[in-house]
Amino acid sequence: MAKFSFISYLKEVNNEWMHKVSWPTWSELQNSAIVVSVASLLIAIVVYLMDITFSSILEHFYGLF
Repeated sequence: MAKFSFISYLKEVNNEWMHKVSWPTWSELQNSAIVVSVASLLIAIVVYLMDITFSSILEHFYGLF
């Protein structure tokens, strides 16, 4: 009985993947990848600038003592 329900489950999963899931087109995937890459680059630059700024501030602060 457990075997039958597992096979039935796999058939339902396959049916859902093939007929009910909306898969993106190649151009949509490319556009999404570009957006994610640009956003990641911008966030990395902002974090880098924050790191440099705080490092400089702390160097000056510790230089006072």
